[in-house]
Amino acid sequence: MENEKGKFFHKRRVEFILNKRIKYYTRSTFKWLMLIAIALLIIGGIFLLKYQLVCEVYVAGESIGYVKDKNILEDKMQELYDKEGTKNVAFVDLPEVPEYKLTFISHNKEINDTEVLAKIEESAKITYEYYAVTLNGKEQSVVASLEEAEKIVTEMKEKYKDSVKFAIGINKLHSENGEEYKPVTVASAENKVSKELQKIETSSVNGVYLAQKPITGIITSRFGSMESIRSFPHNGLDIAAPYGTKIKSASEGKVTFSGWQGSYGNLVIVDCGNGVKIYYGHCSRLLAKVGSKVKAGDILAEVGSTGNSNGNHLHFEIQINGVSVNPQKYIYK
Repeated sequence: MENEKGKFFHKRRVEFILNKRIKYYTRSTFKWLMLIAIALLIIGGIFLLKYQLVCEVYVAGESIGYVKDKNILEDKMQELYDKEGTKNVAFVDLPEVPEYKLTFISHNKEINDTEVLAKIEESAKITYEYYAVTLNGKEQSVVASLEEAEKIVTEMKEKYKDSVKFAIGINKLHSENGEEYKPVTVASAENKVSKELQKIETSSVNGVYLAQKPITGIITSRFGSMESIRSFPHNGLDIAAPYGTKIKSASEGKVTFSGWQGSYGNLVIVDCGNGVKIYYGHCSRLLAKVGSKVKAGDILAEVGSTGNSNGNHLHFEIQINGVSVNPQKYIYK
């Protein structure tokens, strides 16, 4: 009995000692953990006072700077994409998508958000879209939208359909430079196109537009004049110019004659359609070939003094259904 009591008290004593030691070591461990935590906080605080956590931005593998929050860049890129379809922006392309890396930098080092944003925007390829109204293949005015261009074309066709032969259309223009084209208002574009059509109207013979002066020179004999060199009224316009001056076609058409013809000397005849034929006489050299199609401005021959002539000049004659008319009603006014 006494032996069992002794065992019992011994066991209780051992448990008491163990519990006491556990409490001691627990308190000691907790104390050390607290000291370590405080030390880490102090170290962390000192570190954060000296350094800051930022996003380093890379484009095509090259660092372009630091930002506090990558969402700033994401929002900026979204703004760029949102431009598509607005303010003449056709589409936006970012050839290199930025990459981000979290890093610590000194508080003394500058966070250049603005500079990084500028570089991102600079790398974006923005393509702008405009519309040019064309007249006989030449651009007249640039407007901001297809609807505006179509409105101008429709109105000009309706206004001049019975008086002028012309080709009016629309060209789509693309540019990566937002300042390359300066769109004008519909009213301004209509005014410019209308003025050009009025010019075509007053320079057209039976619907054939005389878009080009054959040569630049001095008019020495006008239509209908009587001179000793001939026994009948002059049926064309004589324009003096140096020997060999290039003679250009006044209008588009087809060359029906290129050779010698009596008093005309070396002569080129261009059939422009609608019964209109244009004669280019007294040439020194013929360049146009019979059957060839020419446009206004194409070289036909060179100035000379062949045939019934007393000096280097171009005899410029317009016929409508075989009847000569005064060229100065339409050109050289």
